[in-house]
Parts: sequence; C-alpha cells; structure tokens
Amino acid sequence: MVTEIKDENMDYLISDFSRFYILTILYEGPAHGYSIISRFKKRVQKTVSPSLVYPFLQQLEKKGLVKHTKKPVGEKERKVFELTQEGRKLCLGLFKRFSDLVSIVIEPSLYVCAHCDCKIYDGAYRELIDGKETAFCCMHCARSYKETRELAKKAT
Repeated sequence: MVTEIKDENMDYLISDFSRFYILTILYEGPAHGYSIISRFKKRVQKTVSPSLVYPFLQQLEKKGLVKHTKKPVGEKERKVFELTQEGRKLCLGLFKRFSDLVSIVIEPSLYVCAHCDCKIYDGAYRELIDGKETAFCCMHCARSYKETRELAKKAT
C-alpha cells in the first residue's frame, strides 16, 4: 500500500516536471505538439504522452499563456504553439523559483576558490596551506594563491 502511494506521488511529480519542461521548450521558441514530444524525449530520455501534452497546451491557451497559429507542414496543417507575453512572464517566474530551489540543494556542496572566488561544485582542488585545507578551482589558482602569499610576506 505504501509503495502504491509513493508510485502515485512519483507519477504526479513527474507529470508536473513534464509540464514544466514543456514550458521550457515553448520558452525556447514556437513548436507544434509532435515537436514538443520529440524534443522532450531526446533531451529527457523519457517519453511524454500526447494525452498530457495536448490538454496542457489547451489549458495554457485558455489562460492566455499560449497562442497557436496553423502552419502547413507537407500536406498537413499543424498548430504551432507560442508563449504569449504573459506566458513568458510566467516562465521567468517559474525559472527563478526553480533556480532558487536548486540553489538550496546545491549551496551546501559549493566551495569557493580561495584565489579567484569562483564557485566550485564538487571536486575542488585542495591543498594544505598553513595547516588548513584550502579549496581551489584548479592547481593554477593554488599556485597563484601561494605565490601571492609569499610576495605579501616578503613585502612586510
């Protein structure tokens, strides 16, 4: 029973992620439904169901976040969906919120290079300097840091 609940929750979360990713595809530019499905599969390595994509596009259109135009593709005519100005604003807000959430998760794993102050995620180059382990982005920054410290000591 608990496994079923977890699976249902996971399916719900994945479908929300799918909707979020559909918005990112539309943010990149206009696309028809089949193109969204193809790009999704290529990038995420998962198949998204047309029964999720098309109703979601219709919901977005009803809310004024997406508009469509009909364009001929071969002998067929396809609806090409495009974010409206309001849709673009919504996406920017969602991207900001997502970025903030990712930062909360990643921030504890970030190191700052003692020499150039760039942020390093996992795999920092470390050296023991004055008995303290110091993180650097690369061995070149470590060398420059030590050279700068030596010059400062000589100057005083």
